[in-house]
Amino acid sequence: MFENFEFVNPQFFWLFLLLPALMLWYYIKRKQQTAALKISSIKGFKTGKNWLARLRPLLFVLRLLALSALIVAMARPRTVDESTRIKTTQGIDIVMAIDVSASMLARDLKPNRLEALKTVAARFINDRPNDRIGLVEYAGESYTKTPLTSDKTIVLSALKSIVYNTIIEGGTAIGSGLATAVNRLKESRATSKVIILLTDGVNNTGFIDPKIASELAVEFGIKVYTIGLGSNGMALSPIGIRADGGFQYGNVQVEIDEALLKEIAKITGGQYFRATSTTKLKEIYDEINKLERTDIEEFKYTNYDEKFRPWALFALGMLAFDLLLRYTLFRSFV
Repeated sequence: MFENFEFVNPQFFWLFLLLPALMLWYYIKRKQQTAALKISSIKGFKTGKNWLARLRPLLFVLRLLALSALIVAMARPRTVDESTRIKTTQGIDIVMAIDVSASMLARDLKPNRLEALKTVAARFINDRPNDRIGLVEYAGESYTKTPLTSDKTIVLSALKSIVYNTIIEGGTAIGSGLATAVNRLKESRATSKVIILLTDGVNNTGFIDPKIASELAVEFGIKVYTIGLGSNGMALSPIGIRADGGFQYGNVQVEIDEALLKEIAKITGGQYFRATSTTKLKEIYDEINKLERTDIEEFKYTNYDEKFRPWALFALGMLAFDLLLRYTLFRSFV
């Protein structure tokens, strides 16, 4: 309720310390406020309760209220309403090309490579609120999972739904995955166009040569960051399918065509990274996040609504009421 409420001059509240002193002064001087007549006896006078005399302290109360309201008015209460308008001066369009071949189920990253990637990529997407992001899946063939969109809810939902399936042809067609990502970005008018290409294998299928796809990326001004995913040496990976339909796992030598990934990154002006653990993968995405920054211009508007006037008017009203009572109802006591 009071989140946007403030006092410009709160130092005036120290004046409230005067109120106890004034009340003490009034208590001490209360008997001197009216004229006194000393006589030897009042037996010959008719006595009774005078209600006006009992209400006379009301005048002092009115002055205290006026003073209190005046102090609050001098403290200058007001409400502050801030509104912000953000202008993105340099937009970035990003397509994440994700390898979904069976080898992405390897368990050298926990719980497996694909799930670890999805967790890290989701954080990366949340860190890019002002950019458009799209998703491409590829294995032996490739397709667009999500076109470029600024709706992060859609992108995150699509990312979460990525799983290994047998519908996509097996293998790793790096060239096809890259070409599909380029196709999503070729008509983009963004100042910066980026592809994050992730794989854990070698290019062993597909009809498009990765080098040709790289040249297409250069043609359309697209920068490609490549990531080789997988630990060094052996990794517990799927090697067959059991009778119940589940995967049979065994230690398999990790094979990543790092030379190809480095060449793709070099040709397009990007960088190559190697992720041998989930922690390293997080660091890589953080690094890409720093390299590709969106310039944002923020305009902040502040509206002040002054609230001191009602307090000042209240103080004036109390003083006017005090004067009215002093020179009418309580005139004989003044």
